[in-house]
Amino acid sequence: MKIVFMGTPELAAVILEDMLAAKEDIIAVVTQTDKPKGRGKEMAISAVKEVALKHDIPVYQPMRAKDEAFIAEMAALNPDMIVVAAYGKILPKAILDMPKYGCINVHTSLLPKYRGSAPINWVVIDGEEKTGVTIMHMDEGIDTGDMILKVEVPIEKKETAGTLHDKLAKAGSKALLEALGQIKAGTAKREKQDDSLSSYVKMLDKQLGNIDFNKSAVEIERLIRGLNPWPSAFTSLGQKTLKIWDADVCEDEELVKQASSMENGTVAFVQKNTFYIKTGDGLLQINELQLEGKKRMHAGDFLRGVALEAGTKLG
Repeated sequence: MKIVFMGTPELAAVILEDMLAAKEDIIAVVTQTDKPKGRGKEMAISAVKEVALKHDIPVYQPMRAKDEAFIAEMAALNPDMIVVAAYGKILPKAILDMPKYGCINVHTSLLPKYRGSAPINWVVIDGEEKTGVTIMHMDEGIDTGDMILKVEVPIEKKETAGTLHDKLAKAGSKALLEALGQIKAGTAKREKQDDSLSSYVKMLDKQLGNIDFNKSAVEIERLIRGLNPWPSAFTSLGQKTLKIWDADVCEDEELVKQASSMENGTVAFVQKNTFYIKTGDGLLQINELQLEGKKRMHAGDFLRGVALEAGTKLG
């Protein structure tokens, strides 16, 4: 079965590597265009392109998937199937209808919940206890096509978007290869999604990480994990940005009671290796952070270099 693979970030690269290891016939790779990256703004290639070049697979990088020239190139390849994993562009009907076995998508949520972009981040932010991967047929809607199979992945107490990403990449590879086997054998199921149970998530932007200390400690702790490693949760200390990489909800009821009359966003208590911030409901215990211009460090190391006092207002 001749397969064109479409994907861009690391998650897609993991899936592509596993497909190649399983001896799937990848005849071409489609990925997003090279983009400037870092302070030097040097052009960087996608993780998927790196894998393709390593394995001498032809790479296509159209500005738009609906460009007529690109559609003609795909038609000339005559793929039996197109596999999509976090490509990042909407495919036109001409592409969706092209392959004999259709376009198959690896979506990192348990559909129909969490359609759209960034489902990995949002399930952590929302406090879900489980998520997973759905292998599905693509149609013209956003993640609305018939499902082939789903696998569940539990979300651990201290799960970050980064650790969950790695779990879902491997789960996605395994599920995809299972689905491909079913499609080849003619045993694959098609289950329609229940639109009444659907939910959509919005794209991430850096401003989402600006911590609102009027929210509860529980909500803020989940936001910190859900935006780790990107775009990260942050506040400000004086004129400098302060990123919070790891925190806990304080379970010391006496400390919470003592801080109850303080203003939200205030440093309530400073201890040797941690400090606590008053929130709209409870205290947030800071474990790991990064002050603008400094490296990421544990709170104890930070406090040995910065004279942080109780009563300091953040944000």
